[in-house]
Amino acid sequence: MSFSVTILGSGAATPTSNRYPSAQALQIDERVFLIDCAEGTQMQLRRYKVKIQQVRAIFISHLHGDHVYGLPGLLASLSMLDRTEPLDMFVPPSLEEWLTAHMKYFMPLGFPLQFHTLTAKEPEIIYDDKRFTVTCFPLKHRIPTWGYLFREKPKLLNIRKDMIEFYRIPLREIPAIKAGADFITDDGETVPNKRLTLPPKMTRSYAYCLDTMYMEDLPQIINGVDLLYHEATYGNDEKARAKETFHSTAEDAAKIALAANAGKLVIGHFSARYKNITPLLNEARNIFPNTEAAEDGGKFQVSSFRFQVSGFKLKFQVSSFRF
Repeated sequence: MSFSVTILGSGAATPTSNRYPSAQALQIDERVFLIDCAEGTQMQLRRYKVKIQQVRAIFISHLHGDHVYGLPGLLASLSMLDRTEPLDMFVPPSLEEWLTAHMKYFMPLGFPLQFHTLTAKEPEIIYDDKRFTVTCFPLKHRIPTWGYLFREKPKLLNIRKDMIEFYRIPLREIPAIKAGADFITDDGETVPNKRLTLPPKMTRSYAYCLDTMYMEDLPQIINGVDLLYHEATYGNDEKARAKETFHSTAEDAAKIALAANAGKLVIGHFSARYKNITPLLNEARNIFPNTEAAEDGGKFQVSSFRFQVSGFKLKFQVSSFRF
C-alpha cells in the first residue's frame, strides 16, 4: 500500500511568495486525505499534481483562517467537477456552521458533506477502515485544536511457499495460518505457526501536530511514529513570542520527536519573518539529527522494514524518502 505526504503549504498565518499556509495531501493508494485547507489549497493540489477528484475526507486541526480559508473554493470546484459522492469532514466545533452559512450565499453543492465534529479531550479513533485508523488528540493552542495520527493496521503473516509444498497445506487452511493458527497434518502432527510463516512488513504511521506549544505528554500519544510533522513557527530567537502565541520553536519540535522515538521529523509552519529557515533546521538537528524542513511541494513516502538476524528481531526503519 502506497503511503505518502505532499506538503501543499509550509508557512504560518501570512502567505509568502514561496510558502502557502497550512495544507497537506496524504495519499494512501488511490485515495487522498486532505489535512487542513488554507487559502490557495486547490491551486497547490493542481500545481503538485494531486488529483482533486480523489479527495475522500478532510481533516481540519482548528478554526483559524490559515487552516480553513481554502475550503469554500475547494468544495465549489469539486461540485463543478460533478462530484456526487459524500465527503467526510472531520472538523472542530463551529466550522460546520461557518461553512454552511458561506455556501448558502454562494453555491449549493452537488454532493453532501458529512460533518464529524471533534470533541475529544483524550486520544480517540475517529476513522477506521480495513487498512488504517485515524486518531485525533487535543493540542495546546489558543483555541480548541487537534492533531492527527494516521496508522496502518497490522498485516497478516506471510506464509512460506516451501512450507505449503512440504506439508501439502490445503488452500482452505492458509487464511487461518496467516492469522496465526498452527497446522495439523493428516498424521496428527501439530506444526507451529512460526515454522510456517514469516513476519509481515511493519505497519507505518504519520502524525500531524500543529498549531501547538510544547506538550510534555505528546510523545506518549505518538510514540514510535515513523514520520512526524510538527510545527516550528519560531526559532530560539523568538522563544518568548512562541510561548505568548501558543506556538513551538524548532527546538521544541525536535525534543518531541526525540522523546517520541520518531523515525523522522519534518518541521514546518514557519513564520513569514524567516526568509532563511536554515537556522531553525540546525536548531532542530542539534537535538534530533534526522530532521528536514518542509518546502511547498515536498513529498515524503513512509516506509518501515523488519529483518530477522540470528534469531533476534531487528527493527530497521527507513522512515521517509523525499523526492
